[in-house]
Amino acid sequence: MPQQQLSNQLAGQKKSHGVNYKRFRRWITQRSSSEGPVASTPVAPGGQCDPSFEFDTVCKRLELESPPRVHEQEHKVPQRNPPDASAVGDGSVAVVPLTTTNTTQHCARGWSDAEKSPEQQVTWVWGAAVQAQGNPQLAGSDGKRPDLQAFDILNNACTNVQGQSVMTLGAPSLLNDYYTNLLDCSCNGMIALALGSSVYLWNSETRSLVGHFEPSPDPGQLRSETLSISCLCWSRDGRALCIGNRRGEMQLWDVDHKHSMRNLRTHLSVVSALSWKQQLLSSGCALGHIHHLDPRAPTCVVGAAVQKGSICSLQWSPGDDRLASGSTGGLLHIWDNDITGIKRSRQPVMTMEQPSAVKALGWCPWQRHVIATGGGWKDGELRLWDTQSGSCLTSANTNSQICSLRWADKKRYLVTGHGLPHHQVTSWKWEFPSLRRIDQLTGHFQRVLHLAINPDNTHIFSAGADQCFHIWDL
Repeated sequence: MPQQQLSNQLAGQKKSHGVNYKRFRRWITQRSSSEGPVASTPVAPGGQCDPSFEFDTVCKRLELESPPRVHEQEHKVPQRNPPDASAVGDGSVAVVPLTTTNTTQHCARGWSDAEKSPEQQVTWVWGAAVQAQGNPQLAGSDGKRPDLQAFDILNNACTNVQGQSVMTLGAPSLLNDYYTNLLDCSCNGMIALALGSSVYLWNSETRSLVGHFEPSPDPGQLRSETLSISCLCWSRDGRALCIGNRRGEMQLWDVDHKHSMRNLRTHLSVVSALSWKQQLLSSGCALGHIHHLDPRAPTCVVGAAVQKGSICSLQWSPGDDRLASGSTGGLLHIWDNDITGIKRSRQPVMTMEQPSAVKALGWCPWQRHVIATGGGWKDGELRLWDTQSGSCLTSANTNSQICSLRWADKKRYLVTGHGLPHHQVTSWKWEFPSLRRIDQLTGHFQRVLHLAINPDNTHIFSAGADQCFHIWDL
């Protein structure tokens, strides 16, 4: 009888208040459940994390030498499509963070890769040099071959013809991304080139492949695209190479002993730029965060800053007294050398602006306060800035996208790599106040994404989206 009265009462409530009976019963069941109501805590994914969230964690790590490890339940966050950072008028696509799982766990546990769970560990292995013999010819007008191996000789010129490359080598799987920095030459003449998820070392003196290192294959699982290298940079002494990838991870590699020294995970998004200041390493990511790291310390983060817009270039000045950072929004920021500690109020000492992303960037070696920048395809302007006054000293219209930029200090030249329409490498002579074009080198079929110059300033090395690596006489 009481059960019948309860049913009648619920039915009456349903009619009087318009409440669905099934919904009402489900609500009663949830309230009476021992597990409590079902709820979810909003957690920002890696690519859309609020800047203050990461900085709060950095502050805690800096204040405590050995904080207790926090064990918490893993929250799986659905992947979302981050905002397109390429909509800045340079005609390129920027791949923004793919790491969207266990974000809070990474932040709470700290920055040491040793604290990561086993399934998140990335083991790198060294591979001996295997270079194909012969002189394979290019197949097709795009310069690509399906069986092309890294640093295969595609063309070896017998004589040096003005405006033509001395040698052309293969660079298969080179990522066609304007916002990557995948080529660098050490003070010892060792070329590091990232192809996909592997990094190849090539001796520019002997012109021979030394070897490569890459993530160890996971049995039964395809190599993830998130492991693709996004940037790399040699240390000042040429003994260590730092590599950043799309999952926000960085790895230091001891090239002399061919082993990994340390894994660093301080970013929640793509590591887009790296620069050394003696033994300290500065890194920038797609969320606009700049981290200053001391790889020798147990707690490696020693300072941090933040800027608006994704970072696509980062470089310390030759005197280590200024740091330049370029954003996808066209802002060039100049920071002082006070890098210790976390200061949310920290502001750059100078900011300049151009119409497109500040990707191509380089300090003048003999004029310590002068920096050069190149514009995207909607701009195409090569500019020299005075970082003390914030004024543009001189500029030259190249009528093409400027993808890369390097200074040759011994020749006192400036070298730029371009996209459409000619995909050329151009050398410039700066004699204040004029900026004069010296030579134009053609041979790439697609845009010249990366440039490097050997220590003697005798050769230019260029890597293009056509998956070719060229050597030019400077």
